[in-house]
Amino acid sequence: MEPPAGEKINLDSFQVKKAVQALQAYLKSTSTKNVFMDESQQICLLLTLWKVPAQDQNIRIPLPYGLHTDSAEVCLFTRDEPNMSAEQTERFYKKLLTERGLKHSPKVIPFKALKTEYKPFEAKRRLLGNFDIFLADARILRRLPSHIGKHFYERKKVPLSVDLESKHIARDMERLIQGTTLKVTKKGSCCMVRVAHTGMTTDEVVENIVTTVNTISSKMHMKGKCIKVIHLKSHTSVALPIYTSDLSHLTLLEEELQKSGLTKGTQEIKKTHKKKAGLKRKSMEKTPLKMKKKKNVKAEPGKKADDVEDEEIPQLVPLETPVKKIKMETPAKAGPKKAPKPTAGKRNMKPRPGQRKPGKKAGKQTKKKVPSV
Repeated sequence: MEPPAGEKINLDSFQVKKAVQALQAYLKSTSTKNVFMDESQQICLLLTLWKVPAQDQNIRIPLPYGLHTDSAEVCLFTRDEPNMSAEQTERFYKKLLTERGLKHSPKVIPFKALKTEYKPFEAKRRLLGNFDIFLADARILRRLPSHIGKHFYERKKVPLSVDLESKHIARDMERLIQGTTLKVTKKGSCCMVRVAHTGMTTDEVVENIVTTVNTISSKMHMKGKCIKVIHLKSHTSVALPIYTSDLSHLTLLEEELQKSGLTKGTQEIKKTHKKKAGLKRKSMEKTPLKMKKKKNVKAEPGKKADDVEDEEIPQLVPLETPVKKIKMETPAKAGPKKAPKPTAGKRNMKPRPGQRKPGKKAGKQTKKKVPSV
């Protein structure tokens, strides 16, 4: 199933025409001042969306007045056909496109030739400058970025995908050459698309703008009004507004939210209730268990019986083992204490004059024997 398309936008053609005339007058005045500026400049539409898209999307837009003339140089990257050389593959696809009735005669480059002949940096730069449009076979599109280089993406000349196996190859290629492509990305709410150039008349530019806006609004993968503001500008000019969305669809969205009970106030209240419930659960988990009431519980002399029943059981917490072991002191043995030994300095000290030299060992005092009568 295809995703729902947005609502169509009704542009004011008078307002669009005034913006186009003002932009053309500004570009003419600047082109006379700047001699080195290109003769034809691209005119683009800058789209601002109400919200960032949920997915990327490429919208191909066929224009009533093409951006390129019949003399535009087109390059086509094709896959390598089995059992064929690069030259044979090039002749095969040229013959196929002429048989299908393609007006333009593109330059066909097989993938093998792209890898070998256009491998140097200067060869890629020359290839980029020689052609206006680049097309690529859908079967090799994912392999191209690593071989063509970043300059194709900086200059906005990314190869466009073509199904060379379809029965309407000529029609599809003509739409790509004469039309334009809008790339909607989910990286932001703004996107730009080329719709005309300064070589066109005012009426041609206006018609291209109207068809571009109608196709974008019908193919956009977003419900309701998705485009907020549309500006008209060139790469060097100021953006001129040509469309601004009203706020009628926002009131409808608010009414639907109120009916479903998902307004901002109710959402905040629900969030606060959830937070409070979570905090209560955490506090219940952290509180210690209380003792159950027992019949035969004797109260201590200093406490009442109710205090004993409501006494809390201490939580069992594993004891942390100490890192260092504590040395246990051994009890001293009972007995007489030994006298401290004299220090080395005191042993070598000489006695003062008139002082008796101490003996080596202090013997016990012996009692003199008294002769018996």
